[in-house]
Amino acid sequence: MNRSTAFLAASLAVASLCAQAPEKRTISQTMERSFTGVEKEFVPAVEAMGEPQFAFAPTQGEFKGVRTFATQAKHVAAVNYMVAAAMLGEKSPVDLGEGDDGPATVKSKADVVTFVKGSFTYAHKALAAITDQNALEPIKSPWGSGMTSRLALANILLGHAFDHYGQMVVYLRMNGIVPPASRQ
Repeated sequence: MNRSTAFLAASLAVASLCAQAPEKRTISQTMERSFTGVEKEFVPAVEAMGEPQFAFAPTQGEFKGVRTFATQAKHVAAVNYMVAAAMLGEKSPVDLGEGDDGPATVKSKADVVTFVKGSFTYAHKALAAITDQNALEPIKSPWGSGMTSRLALANILLGHAFDHYGQMVVYLRMNGIVPPASRQ
């Protein structure tokens, strides 16, 4: 095979690969994939903290009045439920307690882990219900009387969980625990 024939064959092979369109995902699939990434870091982090440290909250420096590790996890779960319920146009399937820190009855590590996992499952249901047609449709916000969209709430699910995950990583490290996502 001469050079020009080899070049032509290689060019056709590259063109063939480039011509194959990447898999087209829906808005729902895109958000689901991102949320699964959050879940794969958040849930193992909750599971990694020992039961005795679940009540841990830093006290030195500028940490006065911050949520405990357990309350951080419950807060994310409660907001997941609130946001997902708004996206689905229904009432939360679980009692969320007063405020946004989850029910007071959820106390033990096992209860918190179950509450967190359930919230991610419910949020996945809400994300799966997003369509190209309803993603930007006005829906009632879970906070106040304003309106929002499913896509905006889906973004809140992602950003909110990662915000608290970052705080929880600090709590884990302050207790000598390497977060599962950071382990080799």
